[in-house]
Amino acid sequence: MTDSEPTTERLRPLAPAFYARPGFLSAPAVRDWWTLLHPPYTLWHLSYVVIGSCLVGPVDASRLGFTLIAFFLAVGIGAHALDELHGRPLQTSISDRTLVVAAVIGIGGAAVIGLMGITRIGLGLAVFVLVGVMLAVGYNLELMGGRLHSDLMFALAWGAFPVLTGYYAQHERVEVAGVAAAIFAVFLSNAQRQLSTPARALRRKTDRVDGTIVRSDGTIVDIDQSVLLAPLERALRALSWATVLLAATLLLAQLSPWP
Repeated sequence: MTDSEPTTERLRPLAPAFYARPGFLSAPAVRDWWTLLHPPYTLWHLSYVVIGSCLVGPVDASRLGFTLIAFFLAVGIGAHALDELHGRPLQTSISDRTLVVAAVIGIGGAAVIGLMGITRIGLGLAVFVLVGVMLAVGYNLELMGGRLHSDLMFALAWGAFPVLTGYYAQHERVEVAGVAAAIFAVFLSNAQRQLSTPARALRRKTDRVDGTIVRSDGTIVDIDQSVLLAPLERALRALSWATVLLAATLLLAQLSPWP
């Protein structure tokens, strides 16, 4: 290579997600499972269940507890295992067989909890159980030619659905307040999607980033991967924590002793 020839510097490979394989976990297997569970996004999703459950009182703590366990099994474990099985986006070393077992246990366990709940809540809950299983499997395996893997389906499946399920599990009906909260979750989940999609592309599908930003005062900022990623992932962290805190606030309000 002569001095006149340009050089191309490839980006150093990054972790597939900002929460992937954290340094405070030493064992590689534990890091892989932490990564698979998508901790900030799983908490975000479970927060929707709490928000739907706690919009109006009274709140049955046991119903809420079982609903949260079911969603953790179905989404935190089952759906995420299927997602990793389909294309290995998180690049874990968990075997295909183990992922299949995790998916069956997670989604199957959630379905069993739902079926048990029917005996207490009524047959209407069966619709939520069936839809939940279909969404967990269809979305993450991109069935129907990927039509279930759209931005809109993400917002409906991981935003509106847990809110409505939480509301119905508590009150055995869906009312205006539950629908309004579900619409809120659709918009918030869409914001998550619009931030996470380019962030994933930068981390998993980008070899080079070139360019500069020229400010009006003449300041020049070099554009690199970190410059583009930072605002996206800071916003995702902030939104995830905000949703968790909103859910905790509603839960405390409902479970606090009445005056």
